[in-house]
Amino acid sequence: MQKKVQPEILYFKEDLTIPNSKYPVLIYRNIFTESGEAAADWLEKRFLFNNWKNSWRWGIYDFTHYHANTHEVLGVFNGTATLRLGGENGETIDLAVGSIVVIPAGVGHKCLSHSDDFAVVGAYPEGMEPETNRVNEADPKKGDQNSDEVPCPKTDPLLGKEGGLRAIWK
Repeated sequence: MQKKVQPEILYFKEDLTIPNSKYPVLIYRNIFTESGEAAADWLEKRFLFNNWKNSWRWGIYDFTHYHANTHEVLGVFNGTATLRLGGENGETIDLAVGSIVVIPAGVGHKCLSHSDDFAVVGAYPEGMEPETNRVNEADPKKGDQNSDEVPCPKTDPLLGKEGGLRAIWK
């Protein structure tokens, strides 16, 4: 099911409302061709094998948010979506079945639009429990933590101990 590919790499600087990260977002595309339950099961098993736990199946919030205390991986197992990464001034990307996105702690993300059947598997390194931070327009830095202090995970959710974020997030 898995193909060898190099991830796309996107850096985002702090803006006035989102901390973003020193680490880049990694986007793996066309990793698998199956969809539905078989793909979701494969993603959960792959993430778990690489110690990315506390998984869930659902969509992606339609408001800008970030997790200041943990990194996050999202694997698309159904449908398509358009996301904005890096906050309101960030970049817009399109995702489809077979895509895996690794989002560093602090990087803003939201779903702009999606197909009716869009769904992802999400997980966190070592099973971290994410704190979801929303942009507070009255006080943009309220509740902000130093997401750059969140350590680099010991494994990439797709590739394990070798490659991926282990090579890129040095």
